[in-house]
Amino acid sequence: MDVREAIEKRRAYRSLDKVKITEDMIYDLARCASLAPSCFNNQPWRFVFVKSPHMLEKVFEALPEGNAWAKEASMVVAVHTKKDFDCVLDDRIYYLFDTGMAVAFMILRATEMGLVAHPIAGYDPDKVKEALDIPKDEDLIALIIVGKHSDRISDVLSDWQKEQELRRPDRKKFEEFCRIV
Repeated sequence: MDVREAIEKRRAYRSLDKVKITEDMIYDLARCASLAPSCFNNQPWRFVFVKSPHMLEKVFEALPEGNAWAKEASMVVAVHTKKDFDCVLDDRIYYLFDTGMAVAFMILRATEMGLVAHPIAGYDPDKVKEALDIPKDEDLIALIIVGKHSDRISDVLSDWQKEQELRRPDRKKFEEFCRIV
């Protein structure tokens, strides 16, 4: 699979089946994320790979009802960082941008590995930080829900979520987000 194919194939599916996550897979995902560019190569991203059933349960306790589907995850990756970890050049603050690029690299590699890597923002950040011993002064940006795409649509999904499983959500037209000058 080339990069273009991984980009086209990547989807934020919610219907998941369990898959065995190995340490080699985790190191592979982390390595790909680590190759992302960052301001002065500061690499501000931090990841907690959660795969033990006990720790997954702690993370799942921080999810609202709308993200009940995520409880089928085989792994959750907590993405955190801090402004001080990266460049601040006048009004340009890079830590979120750079961390986002590392996450994108990780998601594309997960796609290439046949996994779903679905980032979510719906969780209680204080509960997750406490469960995973993430410092309070760091920003918990996202949780990446990792599993294998299921052939069946999960019963816990809302009607809207079920619709999203069946077809890729519309994307803006070129003219809506780009200009050529």
